[in-house]
Amino acid sequence: MEDYTIKNANAISKWAEEGWAWGVPATKEECEKARNGQWRVLLTPDTAVPHEWFPPLGGAKLLGLASGGGQQMPIFSILGADCTVMDLSDKQLDSERVVAEREGYSIDIVKADMTKRFPFEDESFDIIFHPISNVYIEDVHHVWRECYRVLKPGGVLLSGLDNGLIFAFDDYSNPLTVSEKLPYNPLKNPEQMARLIAEGEDSVMFSHGFNDQIGGQLKAGFVITAAYEDTDSTPYDGNAPDLISKSLKDVGIPTCWATRAVK
Repeated sequence: MEDYTIKNANAISKWAEEGWAWGVPATKEECEKARNGQWRVLLTPDTAVPHEWFPPLGGAKLLGLASGGGQQMPIFSILGADCTVMDLSDKQLDSERVVAEREGYSIDIVKADMTKRFPFEDESFDIIFHPISNVYIEDVHHVWRECYRVLKPGGVLLSGLDNGLIFAFDDYSNPLTVSEKLPYNPLKNPEQMARLIAEGEDSVMFSHGFNDQIGGQLKAGFVITAAYEDTDSTPYDGNAPDLISKSLKDVGIPTCWATRAVK
Protein backbone atom coordinates (compact mmCIF):
# COMPACT_ATOMS: atom_id res chain seq x y z
CA MET A 1 0.00 0.00 0.00
CA GLU A 2 1.17 3.54 -0.77
CA ASP A 3 1.81 5.89 2.13
CA TYR A 4 -1.58 6.15 3.83
CA THR A 5 -1.49 9.95 4.03
CA ILE A 6 -1.02 10.18 0.24
CA LYS A 7 -3.86 7.68 -0.22
CA ASN A 8 -6.08 9.83 1.99
CA ALA A 9 -5.13 13.05 0.21
CA ASN A 10 -6.01 11.48 -3.14
CA ALA A 11 -9.31 10.19 -1.73
CA ILE A 12 -10.20 13.65 -0.43
CA SER A 13 -9.42 15.18 -3.83
CA LYS A 14 -11.74 12.62 -5.43
CA TRP A 15 -14.51 13.31 -2.91
CA ALA A 16 -14.15 17.05 -3.44
CA GLU A 17 -14.59 16.54 -7.19
CA GLU A 18 -17.79 14.61 -6.40
CA GLY A 19 -19.26 17.33 -4.18
CA TRP A 20 -17.97 16.42 -0.70
CA ALA A 21 -19.38 18.90 1.83
CA TRP A 22 -15.93 19.91 3.12
CA GLY A 23 -14.76 20.61 -0.43
CA VAL A 24 -17.41 23.09 -1.58
CA PRO A 25 -15.78 26.56 -1.77
CA ALA A 26 -17.30 29.71 -0.32
CA THR A 27 -19.63 31.42 -2.78
CA LYS A 28 -19.44 35.04 -3.88
CA GLU A 29 -22.57 35.67 -1.82
CA GLU A 30 -20.99 34.23 1.34
CA CYS A 31 -17.89 36.35 0.81
CA GLU A 32 -19.98 39.48 0.30
CA LYS A 33 -21.88 38.76 3.52
CA ALA A 34 -18.55 38.45 5.34
CA ARG A 35 -17.59 41.90 4.08
CA ASN A 36 -20.79 43.14 5.69
CA GLY A 37 -20.04 41.41 9.01
CA GLN A 38 -22.28 38.38 8.47
CA TRP A 39 -20.26 35.18 8.56
CA ARG A 40 -20.08 31.66 9.93
CA VAL A 41 -17.40 28.98 9.81
CA LEU A 42 -17.41 25.33 10.82
CA LEU A 43 -14.98 23.20 12.80
CA THR A 44 -17.50 20.36 13.01
CA PRO A 45 -20.31 19.49 10.60
CA ASP A 46 -23.45 21.05 12.07
CA THR A 47 -22.67 23.86 14.54
CA ALA A 48 -21.03 27.17 13.64
CA VAL A 49 -18.06 28.33 15.72
CA PRO A 50 -19.05 31.12 18.15
CA HIS A 51 -17.59 34.46 17.08
CA GLU A 52 -16.38 35.06 20.62
CA TRP A 53 -13.96 32.14 20.28
CA PHE A 54 -11.83 34.25 17.94
CA PRO A 55 -9.29 36.86 18.98
CA PRO A 56 -9.30 39.98 16.78
CA LEU A 57 -8.77 38.79 13.19
CA GLY A 58 -7.48 42.05 11.74
CA GLY A 59 -3.77 41.53 11.07
CA ALA A 60 -3.69 38.15 12.85
CA LYS A 61 -1.41 35.46 11.48
CA LEU A 62 -3.76 32.53 10.92
CA LEU A 63 -2.93 28.96 9.90
CA GLY A 64 -5.68 26.84 8.36
CA LEU A 65 -4.43 23.38 9.29
CA ALA A 66 -5.78 20.64 6.99
CA SER A 67 -8.26 23.35 6.11
CA GLY A 68 -8.14 23.47 2.32
CA GLY A 69 -11.21 23.67 0.15
CA GLY A 70 -11.75 27.42 -0.04
CA GLN A 71 -14.35 27.46 2.74
CA GLN A 72 -12.91 29.12 5.85
CA MET A 73 -9.80 30.92 4.58
CA PRO A 74 -11.76 33.28 2.30
CA ILE A 75 -13.86 34.42 5.27
CA PHE A 76 -10.84 34.97 7.51
CA SER A 77 -8.95 36.77 4.75
CA ILE A 78 -11.88 39.08 4.07
CA LEU A 79 -12.06 39.82 7.81
CA GLY A 80 -8.44 40.97 7.74
CA ALA A 81 -6.39 37.94 8.80
CA ASP A 82 -3.06 37.13 7.16
CA CYS A 83 -3.84 33.53 6.19
CA THR A 84 -1.74 30.47 5.44
CA VAL A 85 -3.45 27.23 4.48
CA MET A 86 -1.72 23.85 4.85
CA ASP A 87 -3.21 20.75 3.28
CA LEU A 88 -2.11 17.63 1.40
CA SER A 89 -4.97 17.41 -1.10
CA ASP A 90 -4.22 19.02 -4.47
CA LYS A 91 -7.88 19.61 -5.20
CA GLN A 92 -8.48 21.31 -1.83
CA LEU A 93 -5.50 23.60 -2.39
CA ASP A 94 -6.61 24.36 -5.95
CA SER A 95 -9.93 25.55 -4.54
CA GLU A 96 -8.05 27.96 -2.26
CA ARG A 97 -6.28 29.45 -5.28
CA VAL A 98 -9.50 29.79 -7.26
CA VAL A 99 -11.38 31.62 -4.49
CA ALA A 100 -8.43 33.87 -3.62
CA GLU A 101 -8.13 34.95 -7.26
CA ARG A 102 -11.87 35.47 -7.56
CA GLU A 103 -12.12 37.55 -4.37
CA GLY A 104 -8.84 39.41 -4.76
CA TYR A 105 -6.92 38.54 -1.60
CA SER A 106 -3.51 36.98 -0.98
CA ILE A 107 -2.97 33.69 0.84
CA ASP A 108 0.06 31.47 1.42
CA ILE A 109 -0.76 27.99 0.14
CA VAL A 110 1.39 25.18 1.51
CA LYS A 111 1.19 21.53 0.48
CA ALA A 112 2.39 19.53 3.47
CA ASP A 113 1.66 16.43 5.53
CA MET A 114 0.56 17.13 9.10
CA THR A 115 2.06 13.82 10.24
CA LYS A 116 5.48 15.43 9.59
CA ARG A 117 7.10 18.49 11.19
CA PHE A 118 5.12 21.53 10.09
CA PRO A 119 7.12 23.66 7.61
CA PHE A 120 6.97 26.79 9.80
CA GLU A 121 9.22 28.47 12.34
CA ASP A 122 8.45 28.41 16.05
CA GLU A 123 5.84 30.96 17.21
CA SER A 124 4.70 31.89 13.69
CA PHE A 125 0.92 32.16 14.19
CA ASP A 126 -1.67 33.85 16.38
CA ILE A 127 -4.48 31.43 15.46
CA ILE A 128 -4.69 27.86 14.16
CA PHE A 129 -8.01 26.79 12.66
CA HIS A 130 -8.15 22.99 12.40
CA PRO A 131 -11.50 21.65 11.13
CA ILE A 132 -12.41 18.03 11.76
CA SER A 133 -9.72 16.16 9.83
CA ASN A 134 -7.40 14.26 12.14
CA VAL A 135 -9.45 11.10 11.53
CA TYR A 136 -7.13 10.77 8.53
CA ILE A 137 -3.95 10.43 10.59
CA GLU A 138 -2.76 7.89 13.13
CA ASP A 139 -0.88 10.02 15.67
CA VAL A 140 -2.75 13.13 16.81
CA HIS A 141 -0.32 13.81 19.66
CA HIS A 142 2.25 14.89 17.07
CA VAL A 143 -0.24 17.39 15.68
CA TRP A 144 -0.90 18.95 19.08
CA ARG A 145 2.83 19.27 19.78
CA GLU A 146 3.41 20.94 16.42
CA CYS A 147 0.46 23.28 16.91
CA TYR A 148 1.90 24.30 20.27
CA ARG A 149 5.32 24.89 18.70
CA VAL A 150 4.16 27.12 15.84
CA LEU A 151 1.68 29.19 17.89
CA LYS A 152 2.81 32.37 19.58
CA PRO A 153 2.42 32.63 23.38
CA GLY A 154 -1.24 33.37 24.01
CA GLY A 155 -2.13 31.98 20.58
CA VAL A 156 -5.44 30.20 20.04
CA LEU A 157 -6.01 26.71 18.63
CA LEU A 158 -9.54 26.01 17.36
CA SER A 159 -10.10 22.33 16.60
CA GLY A 160 -12.83 20.05 15.31
CA LEU A 161 -12.51 16.53 16.69
CA ASP A 162 -14.18 13.24 15.85
CA ASN A 163 -14.90 11.37 19.08
CA GLY A 164 -14.35 7.96 17.45
CA LEU A 165 -17.85 6.60 17.99
CA ILE A 166 -18.79 6.17 14.33
CA PHE A 167 -15.98 3.66 13.83
CA ALA A 168 -17.66 1.11 16.10
CA PHE A 169 -20.65 0.56 13.80
CA ASP A 170 -21.43 -1.23 10.57
CA ASP A 171 -22.51 1.39 8.03
CA TYR A 172 -24.94 -0.91 6.27
CA SER A 173 -26.92 -2.48 9.11
CA ASN A 174 -30.35 -1.30 10.16
CA PRO A 175 -30.57 -0.92 13.09
CA LEU A 176 -26.93 -0.03 13.62
CA THR A 177 -24.81 -2.92 14.82
CA VAL A 178 -21.54 -2.63 16.73
CA SER A 179 -19.02 -4.28 14.44
CA GLU A 180 -15.58 -2.97 15.41
CA LYS A 181 -13.51 -2.74 18.56
CA LEU A 182 -12.09 0.67 19.39
CA PRO A 183 -9.65 2.18 18.85
CA TYR A 184 -10.07 1.72 15.12
CA ASN A 185 -6.64 1.56 13.48
CA PRO A 186 -6.24 -0.51 10.30
CA LEU A 187 -2.47 -0.01 10.37
CA LYS A 188 -2.30 -2.04 13.57
CA ASN A 189 -5.29 -4.33 13.02
CA PRO A 190 -4.85 -6.69 10.04
CA GLU A 191 -8.52 -7.67 10.05
CA GLN A 192 -9.63 -4.07 9.74
CA MET A 193 -7.14 -3.46 6.94
CA ALA A 194 -8.27 -6.60 5.10
CA ARG A 195 -11.86 -5.37 5.20
CA LEU A 196 -10.87 -1.97 3.82
CA ILE A 197 -9.05 -3.58 0.94
CA ALA A 198 -11.84 -6.07 0.24
CA GLU A 199 -14.43 -3.25 0.21
CA GLY A 200 -12.29 -1.07 -2.07
CA GLU A 201 -12.22 1.84 0.34
CA ASP A 202 -10.49 4.99 -0.90
CA SER A 203 -9.10 6.04 2.48
CA VAL A 204 -7.60 4.78 5.73
CA MET A 205 -9.18 6.43 8.76
CA PHE A 206 -8.58 6.23 12.51
CA SER A 207 -10.63 6.67 15.67
CA HIS A 208 -9.32 8.95 18.42
CA GLY A 209 -10.96 9.15 21.81
CA PHE A 210 -10.91 11.61 24.70
CA ASN A 211 -7.39 10.71 25.82
CA ASP A 212 -5.91 11.53 22.42
CA GLN A 213 -8.06 14.48 21.44
CA ILE A 214 -8.54 16.34 24.73
CA GLY A 215 -5.79 14.75 26.80
CA GLY A 216 -3.37 15.21 23.91
CA GLN A 217 -3.96 18.96 23.78
CA LEU A 218 -3.50 19.26 27.52
CA LYS A 219 -0.33 17.15 27.43
CA ALA A 220 1.10 19.39 24.71
CA GLY A 221 0.68 22.36 27.07
CA PHE A 222 -2.61 23.89 25.97
CA VAL A 223 -5.30 25.24 28.28
CA ILE A 224 -8.78 24.44 26.96
CA THR A 225 -11.05 27.43 27.52
CA ALA A 226 -14.26 26.36 25.74
CA ALA A 227 -15.79 23.34 24.03
CA TYR A 228 -19.01 21.94 22.59
CA GLU A 229 -20.31 18.64 21.23
CA ASP A 230 -21.81 18.31 17.77
CA THR A 231 -23.65 15.90 15.52
CA ASP A 232 -22.85 15.10 11.90
CA SER A 233 -25.40 15.26 9.12
CA THR A 234 -22.96 15.61 6.22
CA PRO A 235 -21.76 12.83 3.89
CA TYR A 236 -18.15 11.65 3.78
CA ASP A 237 -18.28 11.56 -0.01
CA GLY A 238 -20.29 13.47 -2.55
CA ASN A 239 -22.77 10.74 -3.38
CA ALA A 240 -24.23 9.00 -0.34
CA PRO A 241 -25.15 10.08 3.17
CA ASP A 242 -23.09 8.79 6.06
CA LEU A 243 -25.63 6.37 7.46
CA ILE A 244 -23.89 5.96 10.81
CA SER A 245 -23.69 9.67 11.54
CA LYS A 246 -27.26 10.28 10.41
CA SER A 247 -28.60 7.42 12.53
CA LEU A 248 -26.74 8.64 15.61
CA LYS A 249 -27.88 12.22 14.99
CA ASP A 250 -31.47 11.02 14.76
CA VAL A 251 -31.28 9.82 18.38
CA GLY A 252 -29.25 12.79 19.61
CA ILE A 253 -25.86 11.10 20.00
CA PRO A 254 -22.96 13.50 19.28
CA THR A 255 -20.08 12.19 17.20
CA CYS A 256 -17.64 15.07 17.47
CA TRP A 257 -16.33 17.87 19.65
CA ALA A 258 -14.95 21.36 19.09
CA THR A 259 -12.39 22.91 21.40
CA ARG A 260 -10.85 26.33 21.94
CA ALA A 261 -7.36 26.02 23.46
CA VAL A 262 -4.78 28.65 24.35
CA LYS A 263 -0.98 28.39 24.47
